[in-house]
Amino acid sequence: MNKVLILNGSPKKNGNTAKLVAWFSEEARAKGASVRIIRAASLTFKANGCSSCRACQKSARYECVIDDDVKGVLKEMQKADVIVFATPLYFYGPSAQLKLIIDRMFSLYKWDNKTNTFTSPMRGKTMGLILSAYEDIGLKIVEDSFKLIADYSEMKFKSLLVPDARESGDVEDIKGIRGRVKEFAQSLKLG
Repeated sequence: MNKVLILNGSPKKNGNTAKLVAWFSEEARAKGASVRIIRAASLTFKANGCSSCRACQKSARYECVIDDDVKGVLKEMQKADVIVFATPLYFYGPSAQLKLIIDRMFSLYKWDNKTNTFTSPMRGKTMGLILSAYEDIGLKIVEDSFKLIADYSEMKFKSLLVPDARESGDVEDIKGIRGRVKEFAQSLKLG
């Protein structure tokens, strides 16, 4: 059974991103996957992203030394087979709440500067991106940044871009969107 971790970056509990995550989760569970959803906005943060202390690079463990809720999220990421980042487009980037977690992912990589190589428990996993926006401007920019992280990490990458989602709840009015979410979940081979 595949373990799927979904990081919902929307600060809205019942917005478009939450609806897309619910549909995705439903399909993933139907395929036999174990699904865990974490709402980034409900986490307690002690730091505004990575503080660049580099203490994580001096430890053999793949963890951030800042002891807050993100530390647990990073542990969950290591256990997951598939990690799905779900976020609305906020001023041509992911939500700030999700970006705080992404920055702390630095601790999941150990670099050997002498050989210009790194090790990471992220290698071989699958990264998914569910990205919705009010209109269609900016989606590709954010998709490219996630794809770059996946490529660098040697992770498989798939994305679902949802333009014209408009206001909270309007995503349900997009013709065929639920089927697109189902196809996206199936493309991640969750079963």
